[in-house]
Amino acid sequence: MNLASLIAKIDPIKVDGATDREIASLCYDSRLAAPGALFFALRGEKADGARFVREAVQSGAVAVVSEEPADGAGAAWILVKNARAAMADAACGFYQNPSRAMKVAGVTGTNGKTTATFLLKHICERALLRCGMIGTVRYEYADQVIPAARTTPESIEIQELLWKMRSAGCKAAVMEVSSHALAQDRVRGVEFDAAIFTNLTQDHLDYHGTMEAYFAAKCRLFEMLASQKKTGKAVVNMDDRYGSQILSKLSSTGHAISYGMGARAEFRASNVRSDFHGSSYQLDANGRSYLVRLPQIGHFNVYNSLAAIAGAHVMGIEVRAAVLALADAPPVPGRLEAVPGQRAFKVFVDYAHTEDALLNAMKTLRELQPARLIVVFGCGGNRDRGKRPRMGAAVDQLADCAIVTSDNPRKEDPLAIIEDIKPGLRRVAYEVIPDRREAIFRAVEIAGPRDIVLIAGKGHETYQEFSETTVPFDDISVARNALEHKQVEI
Repeated sequence: MNLASLIAKIDPIKVDGATDREIASLCYDSRLAAPGALFFALRGEKADGARFVREAVQSGAVAVVSEEPADGAGAAWILVKNARAAMADAACGFYQNPSRAMKVAGVTGTNGKTTATFLLKHICERALLRCGMIGTVRYEYADQVIPAARTTPESIEIQELLWKMRSAGCKAAVMEVSSHALAQDRVRGVEFDAAIFTNLTQDHLDYHGTMEAYFAAKCRLFEMLASQKKTGKAVVNMDDRYGSQILSKLSSTGHAISYGMGARAEFRASNVRSDFHGSSYQLDANGRSYLVRLPQIGHFNVYNSLAAIAGAHVMGIEVRAAVLALADAPPVPGRLEAVPGQRAFKVFVDYAHTEDALLNAMKTLRELQPARLIVVFGCGGNRDRGKRPRMGAAVDQLADCAIVTSDNPRKEDPLAIIEDIKPGLRRVAYEVIPDRREAIFRAVEIAGPRDIVLIAGKGHETYQEFSETTVPFDDISVARNALEHKQVEI
């Protein structure tokens, strides 16, 4: 695309240099710059992209977009007020606004984004609506499966993925939308048919600072609906107190649908039942009732399935078709995932790394009436310290015994993180085993008939982050090894 055409889309303050140049690619990492690239110098938390302009130009970048003067050594320079917003607008133009030609759903909230997204993708596929996916576990389109570097990638990657989805014949796309992505304009320009809100509980305060700022970031997804060309609808959990605030703000627009278990929910679940094989409930929607069968267990997964059904409805899929599709929905990686093993007890792995998610997982497993609930958990390093004792208190509330271990310590001392957790543990008997593998083996070792072991925090992740290194680590694999080891011992 011609540089002058892209500049027209980003509202520049000043342009210096020749603009009659062809742009072959967009990038914000100087290491990815190639001949004909347009380089965006972004201000990051750890580094300022302005420091890498020369490297980008030396690698072939022919133009630079930045918020301050850039020494581009012959490249065109475009000054803008907000480089991230400019990058998103340019990406939309460069990739020809692919979201306008597809049915797109975005899912935001603290917990449930991944499960709701997986379920919605499954419903779309069952309805013969080929669907791509962007989320925490992976990015998918057609037969391509790409490990996810982050829940919601940068705007250039989002637009490129959507373009590839459309080019591969996808008629729909579902994506998780993180609060970081919303605060950083990563989904700016994406046109959503359905904007789904799951819930909001304390998380990411190391970045946002306050719950108010965290909620404000989430609200940006719904504010975007008013400015897009499509007529999008909000799909909101009205049983969540923040969800009810969103519904109040949108009440005058007529572009919101509520779901929940309360009597006023437009997509309402009642008569919920769960066992080891899944859940069932009565769904009342649009004046009709349906029996929903779901392989996932727990009330929180009922909410996730309601979000998926309501989202599918907004995307043009009949409610009955969505309900039938959910009956054979595949398991979601690392979300109350059962570890295979013929033991007299059960082991589950879950991504729960917030107080609310941990409580939900434990409440669900409590409904299965175990003899004891044994919980292995920790907290991530270089993240919100305030939630650590709250995580401990959650475990203290519902576990029979606990093993406190390392999650992803990152650059913090694992023992210091554990010390932050311990004030919340006042009632429950617990052990401290910093080595996560040893902690999982210990939990399996002490488990008896009809016990349930919950290994929480990392879910689908296949690595563990330390100060100077990242090592392979998969809770499912380690737990399976522990079960096999116990079998040998028996």
